[in-house]
Amino acid sequence: MALFAELNTMQILTIAAIFCVLIFGIVAFAVFARYFRLWIQSVTTGARIGILDLLGMTFRKVDPRVIMRSKIMAVQAGLTDEMGVTSKALEAHYLAGGNVPLVIRAIIAARKAKTIDLDFKLATAIDLAGRNVLEAVQTSVYPKVIDCPGRTSGRESLDAVAKNGIQLKVKARVTVRANLNQLIGGATEETIIARVGEGIVSAIGSANSHQEVLQNPDRISKAVLARRLDSQTAFEIVSIDIADIDVGDNIGARLQADQAEADTRVARAKAEERRAMAVAVEQEMIAGIEKCRSKVVEAEAEVPKAIAEAFESGKLGIMDYYKLRNVQADTEMRKAFSGAPISK
Repeated sequence: MALFAELNTMQILTIAAIFCVLIFGIVAFAVFARYFRLWIQSVTTGARIGILDLLGMTFRKVDPRVIMRSKIMAVQAGLTDEMGVTSKALEAHYLAGGNVPLVIRAIIAARKAKTIDLDFKLATAIDLAGRNVLEAVQTSVYPKVIDCPGRTSGRESLDAVAKNGIQLKVKARVTVRANLNQLIGGATEETIIARVGEGIVSAIGSANSHQEVLQNPDRISKAVLARRLDSQTAFEIVSIDIADIDVGDNIGARLQADQAEADTRVARAKAEERRAMAVAVEQEMIAGIEKCRSKVVEAEAEVPKAIAEAFESGKLGIMDYYKLRNVQADTEMRKAFSGAPISK
């Protein structure tokens, strides 16, 4: 019985061991089958990424195909681990939310251009900053043309006025090249358009006449370029070309006419004020005259009373009264001859 029990135990252990080996073999075969193609690509291209590394990427939630494809592109382009382009660096950039293939393509394009110094750290920083690093490299190689004013601004031209009051309508084209060293934190195209527009308006405004600008449009470009408008921006201004320039309205004459009209209204208002004051003074004088006339009438009303009192007191005789009447009649006759009003 003991021997039989020992045989059963050995059989159970053997079956368990075989089962474990079988499970391990199935898992190993599944892993090998899944990553075999990527591993073959790594071996044949010299990317030096093993199967265990590919398995670890899966556990770290990294897409092995993206890393493998990017690493193969880097190796084929001559980007070595000494340049910082390692599988660990690619995984780190992928986990940070970056676009790994785009960064590798940008570095390769910069190396092909031979005039752009772009390393892996700068490329990843630009990519994580939200900029399209490949487009920036392409803009550095092939300059980009920006219309001023911008197409989305809703304006057809930049309007400026020379010192003689004539308005000029200008359209400009700005050729820019990406500045990779200032791409992070540098101002965008909108800032370039705004600065160039400001410079054009200032250059035209400093001209004595619009004819000077029409004769030498390049004076605008030279004045704008001399102000270094690309400072602290993500671009470097290559050239500023005046695409079109037209003569607008005579703003100076219009302003002078508006000012003259305003001065006329002010003068009319002041004249109306003086007229009203004169009318008021006239009315006051008429009222004063009427007041004086009322006093005269009041004084004349006292004369008969004085004459009556003089008769009663015996101070005035009848002959004196007749003499007074003759004098009054003579005075009224003289007034009638002279045309003066006769008092009644």
